[in-house]
Amino acid sequence: MLQEMNQVKQAVADAVALAKKLGASACEVSISKQQGISVGCRMQELETVEYDYGGALGIAVWMGKQKGSASTSDLSPEALKQTVEAACNIAKYTSEDPFTGMADPDLMVNAEQIPDLDLYHPSDISTEDAIAMTLACEKAGLEKSEKINNSDGASFSSHQGFKVYGNSTGLIAAYPSSRHSLSCSLIASDTDDMQRDYAYTVSRVMSHLEAPEIVGTRAAKDVLARLNARKINTAKVPVLFNSEIASSLFGHFIGAISGGNLYRKATFLLDAKGTQVFPEWLNIQEDPFILQGLSSRAFDSEGVATQKRDIVSNGVLNTWLLSSYAARKLKLASTGHAGGIHNWLVAAGGGNFDAMLKKLGTGLLVTEMMGQGVNLVTGDYSRGAAGFWVENGIIQYPVSEITIAGKLQDMFKNIVAIGDDIDQKGSIQCGSVLVEEMQIAGS
Repeated sequence: MLQEMNQVKQAVADAVALAKKLGASACEVSISKQQGISVGCRMQELETVEYDYGGALGIAVWMGKQKGSASTSDLSPEALKQTVEAACNIAKYTSEDPFTGMADPDLMVNAEQIPDLDLYHPSDISTEDAIAMTLACEKAGLEKSEKINNSDGASFSSHQGFKVYGNSTGLIAAYPSSRHSLSCSLIASDTDDMQRDYAYTVSRVMSHLEAPEIVGTRAAKDVLARLNARKINTAKVPVLFNSEIASSLFGHFIGAISGGNLYRKATFLLDAKGTQVFPEWLNIQEDPFILQGLSSRAFDSEGVATQKRDIVSNGVLNTWLLSSYAARKLKLASTGHAGGIHNWLVAAGGGNFDAMLKKLGTGLLVTEMMGQGVNLVTGDYSRGAAGFWVENGIIQYPVSEITIAGKLQDMFKNIVAIGDDIDQKGSIQCGSVLVEEMQIAGS
């Protein structure tokens, strides 16, 4: 794989040279390749075994302020040539856009100084072992109770690959990476009630995955706890979002401070930079350089160098999240966020999960969200939810068929505490989040 990555670097350089020969004033090329295995089973029957080996190329060329783009999954020399030619032909017929263009060369990563973020840990797991792991995961869950009488299955994935980026400034940067995961989704029934829940584990390193039995057992425990859910009365109560879904709150925050929504004036945080958005004790740091991090990278999808940033300090918003295009629209500089964020660390300190339940006191613990009822223009928030009713810090019974609602700007400012039970399985590492009060629509 590493040898192939070096060969692809040359292909990227050739594509850039061809685009310039065809009259492009600037161009950028990105090639990614991946290979690995995916296994799926259901009710202890093997359903799928897939071996993946493929790649994709994307190229953007500029003829002055006219841009053309093309892509291909065929990485043969002839296909690359045709793709470059197609992008150049498209550029000739597009309208001029004064804000288009490559990133500022002064912001681009130094290809000679790209740090090793320890992202590449390929596995040589055999097909037999992959199948055995998947079956064992589901079996562990199915055996926990007679009430677990169905399954959406278990799945395992192990992949390795690389990304190579190059452009007409002479930059060619690359890095390899790997990703492994195991998940299980179970269905439990009791009289007329039926519930579904799941658990998963993911890592850059195969040996860091949780054991199949642990994943299956956790899925079983969670789905059994949801049986015989009740409705609750409409009320305004404190709400605790468990760690696995709390990151979604900050996902909405990301959308609200991202360049596309800013230059379109489609965000409730349009003038919020430099102002108090969260409580004074809350801090969010971005660290693209965490070793083995699931969202670690030394450069974004435009070749701009990433950097550590204090996104929020003492509750104050410090920065927008900008690609080069959005930055030009706003007369600012790219922040290296073309393609997304890079390991957000949301400061904790509220104690473990039991401590967070005690802080909640009497209110709603949310463990599942449904629907997309979030309006980033106004901040209006209304989503279907399920979870547990809590009294005096003790879980009483599961609840379902409810809606929780509020304004994101109020929810952010009224965060009471963030737990130390940090979920590290995504790009936003966050513990459970306690919001002072939200509207609950029940029966």
